[in-house]
Amino acid sequence: MPGLKGEISRMDGLINVLKPPGMTSHDVILHLRRLFGIQRIGHTGTLDPGAAGVLPVCVGQGTKVAEFLMGHHKRYRGEMVLGIRTDTYDAGGKVLQREEPVSVDHGQLEKVFRSFVGEIRQVPPMISALHYRGKRLYQLAREGKTVKREARRVNVYSLEILKVEEDLSYPRILFEIFCSKGTYVRSICAEIGEKLGCGAYLSFLVRTASGPFKIEDALTLEEIEELWKKGDHSFFLPVDYGLQEIPALTVKERAVKNVVNGTLLAPSGIKGVLGNNNPPHLVRLYSPEGIFLAIGEYKVLAGGRWFYKPKKVFHFWKKYGNQWRSR
Repeated sequence: MPGLKGEISRMDGLINVLKPPGMTSHDVILHLRRLFGIQRIGHTGTLDPGAAGVLPVCVGQGTKVAEFLMGHHKRYRGEMVLGIRTDTYDAGGKVLQREEPVSVDHGQLEKVFRSFVGEIRQVPPMISALHYRGKRLYQLAREGKTVKREARRVNVYSLEILKVEEDLSYPRILFEIFCSKGTYVRSICAEIGEKLGCGAYLSFLVRTASGPFKIEDALTLEEIEELWKKGDHSFFLPVDYGLQEIPALTVKERAVKNVVNGTLLAPSGIKGVLGNNNPPHLVRLYSPEGIFLAIGEYKVLAGGRWFYKPKKVFHFWKKYGNQWRSR
């Protein structure tokens, strides 16, 4: 579109943060709010305080895509200790019972691990960030309360044993898991321990990937702060990073203004031929110059006509007179 010029705000985007152990996910957000001097920041999937690894963070208009990033599959590397049960299923809990000695039957171990691959049902642990009547479950647990939790369906796509240290009083198993959102890895460790008849707890956990966010590309808070103080904002990723599973469409020049104003987008306003058979339910909408405009949702009106209704509009461009420029 003529006059559609300017740079996207540097405070709108995503950050691949390497969360350290010992901090809550919310602590990370508070740190970045103080650093950037803005409030509009959030993360896309809680990591337990004792866990480390990839924590995607949304800043500014990046917060609008948080709900789409939440659904990404996760990959973790962890270690479990056999023969010890804790009340939180991890190293931060109170030891409830010890079994000694513990012997490892590799055949049984492989069989038990395989039994957790596929769709499983999990009851969320009391020490978790889920809400129950206005309170987090972990807050209720600290008050000594236990409430009924409904089992949830989650998917484990792979669960692989990487190493077994069996010449110990309490054997340790290094493993890697690839799973859907909402999977409690420490619960799986505890259940594996029960199936083996000796109990187990999660001794450490690192999230190595969340969708396209990989640990090898993640930055520590110290690295982010150093870059920020230098005026280097290269750690910001585009708002549409991580949305690659949503098909992309280009909007015709004459329809750009309508899209950013939230008006329904008819097929005639889309460049190229989309066809009328099963159009995608969600699409990413871009200007002819490649500016990310909106996420559109498929709608059918009376008479069978269909449109894309802008579900999330990204105000990277604001009209001033007859010109468009970055905010």
